[in-house]
Amino acid sequence: METKPLFNDEFAGAPAKRVLAHLLKHKEKGDVIAGTYCGYAPLEVFRAMGIVPAVLCAFANNTVAAGEAVLPSNLCPLIKSSMGFIETDTCPFFSISQAVIAETTCDGKKKMFEFISERRPMYVMNLPHIPERKEAAAYWLGVVRDLKAFLESVFGKNAEDADLEAAIKDSNEKNRRVMRMFGYAALDAPALHWSEMLDTVFLATPLSGAEINGILDEKLDTLAERAAAGRRIGDPGAPRVLITGSPVAGDAVKVYKIIEDEGGVIVEIDSCVGTKPFRSGIKEVTGDPLAAIAERYLSIPCSCMTPNLRRMEELSARIEKTKPDVVIDVVLHACHSYNIESSRVEKHVREKHGIRFLKIVTDYAPGDAGQLKTRIGAALEMAKQEMS
Repeated sequence: METKPLFNDEFAGAPAKRVLAHLLKHKEKGDVIAGTYCGYAPLEVFRAMGIVPAVLCAFANNTVAAGEAVLPSNLCPLIKSSMGFIETDTCPFFSISQAVIAETTCDGKKKMFEFISERRPMYVMNLPHIPERKEAAAYWLGVVRDLKAFLESVFGKNAEDADLEAAIKDSNEKNRRVMRMFGYAALDAPALHWSEMLDTVFLATPLSGAEINGILDEKLDTLAERAAAGRRIGDPGAPRVLITGSPVAGDAVKVYKIIEDEGGVIVEIDSCVGTKPFRSGIKEVTGDPLAAIAERYLSIPCSCMTPNLRRMEELSARIEKTKPDVVIDVVLHACHSYNIESSRVEKHVREKHGIRFLKIVTDYAPGDAGQLKTRIGAALEMAKQEMS
């Protein structure tokens, strides 16, 4: 059955405009705005210091060419698009950001950040890529402390433990609401559309709980009404699809659209633009709130980590929760860590869960849409046969 879009009010299918309006209001008040690219940026530290986070642009095909004028063409589209936005001055979030907080999730991004650092004050958070080692936690806590010191020195801001503790509680309350919303996609009759999942993430990431919890509560009520009325996403018997891998948004949503056009229904987005940033909370009872923040962010299972066993653990938990018929691993061109890790993901999905698996390597350009349609359609058709 057709449903009215979840974000059909002031968000009106254009969450970027709503977020930009939110940031411009803060700018008019004289608040500091800092840009980020990655889920490893501890936004609780920002908010505890009165700094407003802005997620920077990275998902458009039309800025890739401008990025390639500076960067090698064989980098991943996310990096080239990010650089292209900077080169063409077309990312409004970057324009109003007074600093950028970056992270070492891949070598290409590290080198791109060198160009960006010439335009904005920048702090690069150097991740320990073997998080299970004893020294990793202590090192990462030092990085988080250094980030706080950087923000203090650049903006003259400060945060006491009580401020950090309040920011932690705020994030935890917001994250619980977001995960409750994603739960409606996992129902036997899914009630949350993939575009609504992306809108939720896009809005909930930069906004604090105090700013968005009321809106999320309204949407949760709408979803409860939708589910109670039997208004489902997808046809009964549609193969359920779990998306994992590289972040897929913007022009890369061609993959989501093809899945839907071929009769599938997306019940989980296991990526940085899906549930991954919202799944785990931060300890609220601690003698050192910065240590609690650092512990939580170090546990994020990005493919830059090795051997990244946590990804398999969390993937299993999401499979058990959402009960997919097909797992589709979407890898962006030249995203080497996710590409290499895909074989381990496939083995895990097939052997541990007995679920059909499909790996896709793509970029932001539309040229491979026909090939994707053929491969995705075949995978979903086989899943239907196995379900019958």
